Amino acid sequence: MQILPIKDLRDTNKISDLCNESNEPIFITKNGYGDMVVMSIKTYEEKLERIEMYESILAGLANIEDGKIKDGKGSIKELKNKYGL
Repeated sequence: MQILPIKDLRDTNKISDLCNESNEPIFITKNGYGDMVVMSIKTYEEKLERIEMYESILAGLANIEDGKIKDGKGSIKELKNKYGL
C-alpha cells in the first residue's frame, strides 16, 4: 500500500508508473489526512469486476432466503414424482 502527499500529484508520470507497477490503489493525503485514491484503469476494472461478482452472490443468497430458488436434487425429485419416473 502506498500513501503519498497531494503535492506528489504534480509528477503525473511518477504517479502513473506507481499505479501501473503496483496494481494497487495509491492513497493520497491532504494535510496529513486521507483525501483520495488513485489507481490504474486495469486495477479499477479488476476491483469493479470483483464488486459485481460479490453483488451477484449476494443477490443469489437473497433469492435463496426468499424461497425463489430450489436446490437441484429437490427439483429433480419433484419432476420425477410429477411425471411418475
